[in-house]
Amino acid sequence: MDTRLTDATVAPLNDLNLIRAEIPPALAAAAKAPYAPPADGSCAGLLASIQALDAVLGADLDSPESDDDPSLIERGSDAAGDAVIGAVRNTTEGVIPFRGWVRKLTGAERYSRKVSAAIAAGAIRRAYLKGLGQAAGCDAPAAPRKPASAAPN
Repeated sequence: MDTRLTDATVAPLNDLNLIRAEIPPALAAAAKAPYAPPADGSCAGLLASIQALDAVLGADLDSPESDDDPSLIERGSDAAGDAVIGAVRNTTEGVIPFRGWVRKLTGAERYSRKVSAAIAAGAIRRAYLKGLGQAAGCDAPAAPRKPASAAPN
């Protein structure tokens, strides 16, 4: 089953703060100090840190397209599936009257903001680490991939 569909069906339990998605350790660490110098600044160390963030955030914007990891455009083009999941989410979220107040009172809204901030910090941390990798002369994915048009002739 699609995890987005599962998330949509358990939305009322999230609203009541009965179910929480745990923040992965890599994102929790990034949220605490997104610009902290890495413990291992070597290309291998940067690569390991970036791969840990990739595992929880998904592919970065410069990742090559593949069947398992389609381009951003392909990822966003499944409108029919998104519509079904949106309908299920709207239905399940409508089960709780005064949902906004319930989320505030149970702490679910505050936790949701904490998760969003950790995701943003993880993305910033990954970009920072790739910048360090680029400055150190590391190859991708420990540094940003060079666009095809930037390849030497």
